[in-house]
Amino acid sequence: METVPRSRRRPALERVVKTADRLFYANGIHATGVDTIADEADVSKASMYTYFRTKDDLVGAYVEGRSVAWREHLTAELEAADLGPAAEVLLVFDLLGAWFTTDDFNGCPFINAEAESTRDSPAHLVNVEHRRWIRDLFADRCARAGVADPIATSIRLSMLYDGAMVGAHTDPGIAWAVEARAAAAALLH
Repeated sequence: METVPRSRRRPALERVVKTADRLFYANGIHATGVDTIADEADVSKASMYTYFRTKDDLVGAYVEGRSVAWREHLTAELEAADLGPAAEVLLVFDLLGAWFTTDDFNGCPFINAEAESTRDSPAHLVNVEHRRWIRDLFADRCARAGVADPIATSIRLSMLYDGAMVGAHTDPGIAWAVEARAAAAALLH
């Protein structure tokens, strides 16, 4: 006979992080209270605060988890595609387009979190590193593709990347990724 509820078998930390991830992305950070997270994760607030001193710390963990997952996804897709550097840049925009058409797309979690964070928050610090990683990914591919000014081009590509995500959030569909990809292709030639 089972005496421990199924939800308690998973470690509390894992439940808190997964619940916060789902709720923050779906509803926003300020709209999601710690009471709701604790209730849905089936943990006490006291237990939650043993892992995260503040809600800001939990938000930082949420953004870090999203960053790691997105970087791993992009890296795996780029490696599996076995393309040249310019084609890899364009593949990033294709991957955005695929994401934009999923049922659970609710904008860029990094832009969304940044809009709700202060400059000294853990989420902002993670976002700074995530943005740097995206720019570096583009700069590396631009340099290897022989683009004349890889740094400036990587910044322009990052603007297209961010703009496509904001556009697709407010006006759902693949068109934002398609047009950003076309603009990226023009920058690379």
